[in-house]
Amino acid sequence: MMRRKITLVGAGGKMGGRLTERLKGSAYDVSYLEVHPAALARLKEKGVTVSDPESAVPQCDILVLAVPDVVIAKVAAEYVPRLRAGAMVVVLDPAAPLAGALPPREDVAYFATHPSHPSVFNWEPERDAHFDFFGGNKARQTIVCALVQGTDADYADGEALARTIYAPVTVAHRITLDQMGLLEPALSETFTASLVTLMKEAVDLVVEKGVPREAATDFFLGHLNIELALLFGQLPGGQFSDGALKAIEYGRRSIINQDWKQLFEPASVMTQIRAIT
Repeated sequence: MMRRKITLVGAGGKMGGRLTERLKGSAYDVSYLEVHPAALARLKEKGVTVSDPESAVPQCDILVLAVPDVVIAKVAAEYVPRLRAGAMVVVLDPAAPLAGALPPREDVAYFATHPSHPSVFNWEPERDAHFDFFGGNKARQTIVCALVQGTDADYADGEALARTIYAPVTVAHRITLDQMGLLEPALSETFTASLVTLMKEAVDLVVEKGVPREAATDFFLGHLNIELALLFGQLPGGQFSDGALKAIEYGRRSIINQDWKQLFEPASVMTQIRAIT
């Protein structure tokens, strides 16, 4: 049975503001918590009334912590002890539970979820949906979910909420918390975002060497589109040319640290998580 009462902590923040929009008018009875003046002003502009935590937290079925990783431990320590037995805490990425930032309570469920965001291969018939890069508005996306502690019924409640706050959702992948840590921060941020940042720096470099920026950007993004399609199965039977394969091998030797795979070892993942929490 779906839990009905939600308390959203950080309702006016960067992520919390998006969740507020998704939860307004939903099937859930939502209480909104916020303390920062600028965020409070944003909620007021949206016609959202902020609740009293003294009443909202003990009465809720699900407490959603939409706050930065660096303060989750402090916020959780303040609110989790006030929850009734059988309630659930939802966090929006795996960093906090992996870092031990959630206080121990055997009678409370913990659930982690995160959006995959719309794929680079996603296509939407409407322009606004097609350019909804983050998702959770109009573009379709998948999500990942992990039950940190609790029952299968708790998982079902958490996934139902995740599908609401990240809608429209096509698939909810159930994975473990450790697997979610491999996806974020290790794969999506530490590895991929670093490489993409270097790609942008490489474009800037060839511009500095005289290539017109528009020509460099068009050429780079067009080739990147083909290369991603080849590598991720969007062009069945397609393959790199012999010349491209030789360039790739030269590039790997020249650019990539040969022990890059250690980024995905447990000790390294935990070091990354500690750095962001």
